[in-house]
Amino acid sequence: MGPGGVIIFILLVIAVIVLCSSIRVVKQANAYVIENLGTYKCTWGVGLHLLIPVFEKVARRVSLKEQVADFPPQPVITKDNVTMRIDTVLFFQITDPKLYCYGVENPLSAIENLTATTLRNIIGDLELDQTLTSRETINAKMRATLDEATDPWGIKVNRVELKNIMPPAAIQESMEKQMKAERERREQIIRAEGEKKSAVLVSEGEKAAKILRAEADKEAAILAAEAAKQSAILAAEAEREAAIKRAEGQAEAIRAVQQANADGIRMLNESCPTDQVLTIKKLDAFQRAADGKSTKLIIPSELASVAGLATAVTEAVKTSKE
Repeated sequence: MGPGGVIIFILLVIAVIVLCSSIRVVKQANAYVIENLGTYKCTWGVGLHLLIPVFEKVARRVSLKEQVADFPPQPVITKDNVTMRIDTVLFFQITDPKLYCYGVENPLSAIENLTATTLRNIIGDLELDQTLTSRETINAKMRATLDEATDPWGIKVNRVELKNIMPPAAIQESMEKQMKAERERREQIIRAEGEKKSAVLVSEGEKAAKILRAEADKEAAILAAEAAKQSAILAAEAEREAAIKRAEGQAEAIRAVQQANADGIRMLNESCPTDQVLTIKKLDAFQRAADGKSTKLIIPSELASVAGLATAVTEAVKTSKE
């Protein structure tokens, strides 16, 4: 290779080195502020970019992520002249890299001073008790004020939190005593409410027991009455059945007697009895009637001659025997 070839090779190597050094890759959630001969040119977003050597340079690399700034405690004075120390935490995000780079010299220091000033202004309008109980209100007011003030710097304040409020030692001791007394008062209230609920539960339990006993007595009385009623009904039904059975027995006996008489009459009629047989039957019936306890006898007229004949025969039989 001749001298000319070496020079060309060296120039190519230098060109490759310059080209490689001019390539820039911007990562996610980042931005590059580019200056051309000391003047702002543009802002690079995510991706591959080529930087013109000598003329252009990356003035600043800016992170677009949300950032946290924890500021040291700041002395503030309340409306009732109580000095306390409050430290704050600020959550912010860069929305315009150009304004962030050229809007203020030291953005974090500016935000810290602005936060301290805003906090003093807000706390100065509040008393101690309001300061301790109005954290959300203070946070909202500070966020709105700081967001408006930092907008020309390309910064958006997302949230402001009061991390710690430190009153003077004497006031803090007094507050601890007050909190202790409050806790004791709440404890007594809770204990009294517990005793009250216990008494109510005991009373309700006794009431429920009495109700159950009364209901049991009522059920027992109802069951006893129902049993007596059923017993009376069964006894009445048994008596009625017995009376029915007796009546049916008597009716059956009467039917049997009547049936026997009817059968006798039927058989007598079927045998065609003579007058002598009928007369004998009448005498038998008269004899049975005479054997009774009656003192008077009514003799049918047709039996009068037969009775006289029977008497004469009886007397003749007695005479012959003598």
